[in-house]
Amino acid sequence: MNPHFNLSLPIAIGCDHAGVDYKIAIKNYLQQKGYVVNDFGTNTKDSVDYPDYAHAVANSVESNLVAFGILLCGSANGVCITANKHQQVRAGLAWNNDVAKLIRQHNNANIICLPARFIALPLALEMIDNFITTAFEGGRHENRVNKIACC
Repeated sequence: MNPHFNLSLPIAIGCDHAGVDYKIAIKNYLQQKGYVVNDFGTNTKDSVDYPDYAHAVANSVESNLVAFGILLCGSANGVCITANKHQQVRAGLAWNNDVAKLIRQHNNANIICLPARFIALPLALEMIDNFITTAFEGGRHENRVNKIACC
């Protein structure tokens, strides 16, 4: 497993209606830093079904079309549960910087899920920076990560 993301690939981002404002801000932030961002929606605050957007991001991660994914919804639980149905996805729910780092270091997460209704935008941006720059440690964690997928 690659300990670092291939940042020559785009970054996938998606959300439901609760995460639209954060998604737009995060996308702009990443683009200003020079990253290409594939936006899988939604782009409206009208109620939508979060699995539609979580599956789109997870499919792009699973197909190696992007470096990693970012998912947002109110609590981040729905998008995290949905994304983790994909065998090659390890989505982690982060609510502080330590967790954002640990889901990379110990779990080799390839999608970060953020609870838009429970964190401030500056913290979300910090967590994304930490997620991007933290490498998977491998070692004792690699054997555990290799046991996650069901097939």
